[in-house]
Amino acid sequence: MDTEHTEHIEHTEETEEFLLPRSRQANERLHAMIPGGAHTYAKGDDQYPENLAPVISHGSGAHVWDIDGNRYIEYGSGLRSVSLGHAHPRVIEAVRRELERGSNFVRPSIVEVEAAERFLATVPTAEMVKFAKNGSDVTTAAVRLARAVTGRPRVAICGDHPFFSVDDWFIGTTPMSAGIPAAINELTVAFPYGDLAATEELLTRYQDEVACLILEPAGHTEPPPGYLAGLRELADRHGCVLIFDEMITGFRWSEAGAQGLYGVVPDLSTFGKALGNGFAVSALAGRRELMERGGLRHSGDRVFLLSTTHGAETHSLAAAMAVQTTYVEEGVTARLHALGERLAAGVRDAAAGMGVADHIVVRGRASNLVFATLDENRQPSQQYRTLFLRRLLAGGVLAPSFVVSSAVSDADIDRTVDVVAQACAVYRKALDAADPTPWLAGRPVKPVFRRLA
Repeated sequence: MDTEHTEHIEHTEETEEFLLPRSRQANERLHAMIPGGAHTYAKGDDQYPENLAPVISHGSGAHVWDIDGNRYIEYGSGLRSVSLGHAHPRVIEAVRRELERGSNFVRPSIVEVEAAERFLATVPTAEMVKFAKNGSDVTTAAVRLARAVTGRPRVAICGDHPFFSVDDWFIGTTPMSAGIPAAINELTVAFPYGDLAATEELLTRYQDEVACLILEPAGHTEPPPGYLAGLRELADRHGCVLIFDEMITGFRWSEAGAQGLYGVVPDLSTFGKALGNGFAVSALAGRRELMERGGLRHSGDRVFLLSTTHGAETHSLAAAMAVQTTYVEEGVTARLHALGERLAAGVRDAAAGMGVADHIVVRGRASNLVFATLDENRQPSQQYRTLFLRRLLAGGVLAPSFVVSSAVSDADIDRTVDVVAQACAVYRKALDAADPTPWLAGRPVKPVFRRLA
């Protein structure tokens, strides 16, 4: 028997021991009742190796357990929403306290006053805030407000950032644009991140038509020097609204988001994810002059800004306040960066040790790490991602990214690096064979945004 075939058999025997029969059954039940088998496309089982998409039973801190009884170290918790770890005691206590007092009333609760005061103290660059339940609500509200105050129809999105909203103004620009009229798609234009000249050219081409520039202020790379300040100047000069989508950068970059770290103040900004540590709460914040257009104390046309039945549920707002207090008092952002730096160094060393440093590439700010899986030609590869994820899962690491929560321990990182090293050894074999197929045991994982299922 040749060496390559022997390695294939050994690998198959190892992974066949890691089966998820209950999760597989539950995934079938999910698909029978829920389109896509999950309530968020990024959580779908198509994002994981075939038959190895665990269905979660519960979580605590940085660990989750699937319904088959396996425990995992979890990264990217709740799509970056659970940055303090699952069931954080301080957050749970705040939520429990409010649940016993009622969660939703016919008039605002005093908790809404307290939550707004706490948020504006945490994000002092904003003057008013309105809460909702998810990120799409508030980004769409920001776009609507920008269109209203400028009287302009077009939205300029950063084309290098992956997601802004489930609503038509953004989804129409993706491969999943079915059901969205072309006339709506035409009103959204794109500019490249980091390129002020190209952005100015866009604003000049659509002179007096662009209502807003919306972007994540930072992503996998740091903003080029002067870039955000340059965007601020361009927006002012062309009379459009500057919107920072701080869903990810909020809290992970600083308690006040990227705007607090880089010192550039947008007109409007949106927060979510880490704000509630898993509880449903998001925020639209910004300059009083703009935000008040969605209120009652102005003489212009009223803007239907945000009006949601559940936007101010008391327990979610209590969670948000507990999160903000915890971040400030316990220095959570600094801890996220320290943990991420330790993890990134360990993964890079493990990859280098197995000769795959040019193929498993860790990217991003330390508090928001992702990884790329590159093939023998150093091109992004879903097949190699599948191989890598299979080995991580078999080693008890659930990692669609390497985004840490503050609950991750040094021991968790050490274990993760050990598992990564084992995965890298298999990755090296696949690269040497110039074919990862024998190690996939099924179809490759798929990109979220694609035209066909």
